[in-house]
Amino acid sequence: MKKIIIIGAGPAGLTAAYELLRDNNGEYDVTVLEETDAIGGISKTVNYKGNRMDMGGHRFFSKIPEVNKWWNEMLPMQGVPSKDDKYLKRSVSTVDGGPDPKKTDRVMLSRHRVSRILFNDKFYDYPVSLKPETIRNFGFLTTIRVGLSYLAAVVRKRPETNLENFYINCFGKELYSMFFEYYTENLWGRHPSEIDASWGAQRTKGLSIVGIIKDFFGKVFHVKDRKVNTSLIEEFKYPKLGPGQLWEVTADEVKKLGGKIIMNAKVTKLHKSSDNTLTGISYVKDDCEYILNGDAVISSMPVKDLVAGMNDVPEEPARIAAGLPYRDYMTLGVLVSKLNLKNKTAMRTVGNIVPDCWVYVQDRRVKMGRFQVYNNWSPYMVKDLGHTVWLGLEYFVTEGDKFWNMTESQFSRFCVREMLKLGLITSEEQVLDTHMEKVKKAYPAYFDTYEEMDTLIDYLNTIPNLYCVGRNGQHRYNNIDHSMVTSFEAVKAIRNGSSDRSAIWNVNTEKEYHEEKK
Repeated sequence: MKKIIIIGAGPAGLTAAYELLRDNNGEYDVTVLEETDAIGGISKTVNYKGNRMDMGGHRFFSKIPEVNKWWNEMLPMQGVPSKDDKYLKRSVSTVDGGPDPKKTDRVMLSRHRVSRILFNDKFYDYPVSLKPETIRNFGFLTTIRVGLSYLAAVVRKRPETNLENFYINCFGKELYSMFFEYYTENLWGRHPSEIDASWGAQRTKGLSIVGIIKDFFGKVFHVKDRKVNTSLIEEFKYPKLGPGQLWEVTADEVKKLGGKIIMNAKVTKLHKSSDNTLTGISYVKDDCEYILNGDAVISSMPVKDLVAGMNDVPEEPARIAAGLPYRDYMTLGVLVSKLNLKNKTAMRTVGNIVPDCWVYVQDRRVKMGRFQVYNNWSPYMVKDLGHTVWLGLEYFVTEGDKFWNMTESQFSRFCVREMLKLGLITSEEQVLDTHMEKVKKAYPAYFDTYEEMDTLIDYLNTIPNLYCVGRNGQHRYNNIDHSMVTSFEAVKAIRNGSSDRSAIWNVNTEKEYHEEKK
């Protein structure tokens, strides 16, 4: 029996564990090590006094059949509308014979996607759409400037040597300045001109003014089978109790199949033999160090920490790994009695609150990057859906900076002041309760030594029994489905006895990957 060590109990790690064990036949002994006390990584759900928080907002949408099938096995699609859809008599996609969310928790909901930008105290669709409301919000002169700016970008393409040039080529300088420049700098702590263009290419595949126009006319003329960018989807799947529920269910299935999951176990060392093969790892739990031997390691831990924990790493890959940058994340859950924003859309909501899942904040007066309205993600995320609004205010920070070092009360006061500036509330008395959460290394960043990532990958591939998966495991801003596919490929390689990791590293690198079914 081969002993497989999996580092991390997030989407990638748990997917790998389940895939190894589901048709095991006694071949694999699987142990998952998780540094924290929570399942799901950045996809965890935090339950605070009956109100649930989604770290970063996770829409479940994929054009990969294997992923959709996998999700459905864990959390079948609803067969009956959820309680808010019933109450509002909203139409929603259901599956014949699917579970009733009122009677069971193990169910995936179908939700309407609404994401908008808050800019100059006005709402704009994200991505910006061709609507009369958009033109009214812009005003005549700004609309003309946006159009001329885009035409100038079409005529004179910039070399896509950085993220700024990439965005300007896609949207024109005017829209870039309005909707991308400050938000991107706030997200990464770097100006877009300092960030590799590949981040934008990966996150906005097929999205540009041309893509928005095509999507608009596709809707108008009811074009069938049109390619839809993930930023333009109108409906997505979502676990009844938040994204962490999917991974908590998966963890339970892993245990049923004989897998072991050790929580609060921080991997500190990876042991390599003289032939560059991993023989096992060391981890710390309850202030005691343990050694776990294994035949292969599947790692979803940050590459920076992975390489730092290895012995006998050559100078060049060690330098590249040490220089990989990350952005950390803080969020404040805020329970309010009333949200001051007016619902001017045609979408009906409980309490007539704005219908957004999340709102991108493009306001240079504040540091807030986005805010989520958890009521709209799932009605079961909020303890008192009819009388309260449960928000998540999101801030992009760096571990050790002034925000990271704030106490919970300091952070709460700061965030509430920003809510007042933005007009989310009119008085502090509307705030009923708050709760702070932090996530380290939430976003692998595309600057500093990132441009040398290929050299580091070449080195990691010399270790025949190491398989790097997931967002942090590959230092790539993967969505959940792509993280899962890296684990599918890793398990295939292990089952086939292959040391070729190219299929794992190639996930989410092809331009058309996000846009078409494979």
